[in-house]
Amino acid sequence: MERSAKQGIRAVAAKAGVSIASVSRALNNPDSVSAPLRARIARAVETVGYIPHAPARELSSRRSRTLGAIVPTIDNTMFARGIASLQKYLSSVGYMLFLTTSGYDLDAELEQARNLVSRGVDGLVLRGDCHHDGLRKMLADYSVPFINVGIYRPDRPYPCVGTDNEAAAHRAASHVIELGHRRIGIVSALQRNNDRASARVAGFRRAMAEHGIKTPPQWHVEVPYTLDDAREAARYLLGLKDRPTAVVCGNDVIAYGVLLEAERSGFSVPDDLSVVGFDDLDWSRHLRPSLTTIHVPTGDTWQRAGEYLVRHLAGEQTIMHHEVDYSLIVRESTAPPMRSSQEQGATR
Repeated sequence: MERSAKQGIRAVAAKAGVSIASVSRALNNPDSVSAPLRARIARAVETVGYIPHAPARELSSRRSRTLGAIVPTIDNTMFARGIASLQKYLSSVGYMLFLTTSGYDLDAELEQARNLVSRGVDGLVLRGDCHHDGLRKMLADYSVPFINVGIYRPDRPYPCVGTDNEAAAHRAASHVIELGHRRIGIVSALQRNNDRASARVAGFRRAMAEHGIKTPPQWHVEVPYTLDDAREAARYLLGLKDRPTAVVCGNDVIAYGVLLEAERSGFSVPDDLSVVGFDDLDWSRHLRPSLTTIHVPTGDTWQRAGEYLVRHLAGEQTIMHHEVDYSLIVRESTAPPMRSSQEQGATR
């Protein structure tokens, strides 16, 4: 009750220096108040952290049996696979899932979380551990349980389920090093607001550093999650006079783009260029050449996230940090470097 009063409409009114009635009108019928007043009340709502209807939710002992999930995008096949597994599990235990996207924008993720909490979701599934400080505060203030999916960070005080991305990427890069490659390029996802992408880059670089391999800055390209951008990155790398003989990629879709562009540019994979992906999407084993990649059990990971929240909400004992195993799947896209490429890095 005390927390609800602090975070409630009275606190907003006091912060904005207006009446409770004015706040109510601004929230429920915005056109009934002036634009300057609406802006002042909106700033107060932001500062206080007020969520309409959330206090009533707090005072109720009933659960809505709904969970929310916020993912960066639904264009990513891996997210689609994970959400499908989460939805299937939740349906089996009588829960409903609300899904929203953030576009890797922390402010947008915070706003989506507010919307979901205001609609009474019992808990949230979040992607990664890179979130707005206001999001963590809001979830703590309103006692909304959540879990970070897709990462394993036992050093953090937040529940998580996923793979150690840095260690998995280290294994991927070590594979091409073990094959004899020393000229290794990186095509990663954009690292901004994406701790998974950053961890994978760190893993690639750690493996190289352990073998005294220095990657020129121009051999690392960051791209959005599209085939077109991945192909453009590959076109750039393969067009360099001094080019890599292997490319490690931040995910399978990026690797697909690299494979397609290498073929279009007249390079043979793996004779002229070895390529490694990350995720092991369904298409990876069907391509020709099939893709060497890191297998991550995406469906199991997202289901475990749902299991954690359902059990937590039921008052059962739960494990806060759960590590999901990964494995290197060696297929046709990697091989030892050709001698001429290894010595010269020459393009065709």
